[in-house]
Amino acid sequence: MILLGDDPPLATQMWVLAPQLWEDLLTEYGFRVEAIDLLRHPDQSTPVVQQLIRVRHLAARPARLSSCPRSAQPPAPHAAVGVGVILLGEQGVLLGRHRRGTIELPGGTVEAGESFEATAVRELREETGLIARLDDVKLLGTLVDHVGGVVRVTVGALVHAWQGRPATQPDESVGDWAWYPLDQLPDGLFVCSAQILTAWRPGLPIDHSPAHFAHLTPVRGGRPRVTATADSSL
Repeated sequence: MILLGDDPPLATQMWVLAPQLWEDLLTEYGFRVEAIDLLRHPDQSTPVVQQLIRVRHLAARPARLSSCPRSAQPPAPHAAVGVGVILLGEQGVLLGRHRRGTIELPGGTVEAGESFEATAVRELREETGLIARLDDVKLLGTLVDHVGGVVRVTVGALVHAWQGRPATQPDESVGDWAWYPLDQLPDGLFVCSAQILTAWRPGLPIDHSPAHFAHLTPVRGGRPRVTATADSSL
């Protein structure tokens, strides 16, 4: 029996849902519950409890959410992202000489919309003339250091198979490609190449500035994921 003011008692059969269930149902259908008040009868023997639920109907949300830039101006450049490629053949690891004198691995800057694997394949072809497939590239990890106010992110990649012979390419800044045994690496390695090589083989006797290294391991059916990080000056 429900007592409503001075009206005669009203006989009612009903299911009474718990407040949390009401909130879950209303939320599911686009309402935000702002308050739930339980109105008990002054007569404590009356088992009926009225629920007063105050809700607000939310505007319909689009099927997909949009994003927008902070402003129409492009951000000031403050980071450099590149890939260094390790090729280990029967005669050792492939290294070339930069026009500025440093010895380094094949590799270069990641272009817009390009994956790290695609960068490795493209740079290998452009700098050495060697041909590799995306499936031949294994990402080793990401090195992060800071040079002259610029954050430098370098991804190490190991290429398992390739076609052709390395040769100096026209208009490229690195050439004179040669194979070096791991126990006879030349002095004067470019710091990014040194960081990649020691992250790959920690026992190599190469000194370089410290870098933050994050290992990457493949995920079945997906992209590589970071599994461990460590600050390193290997």
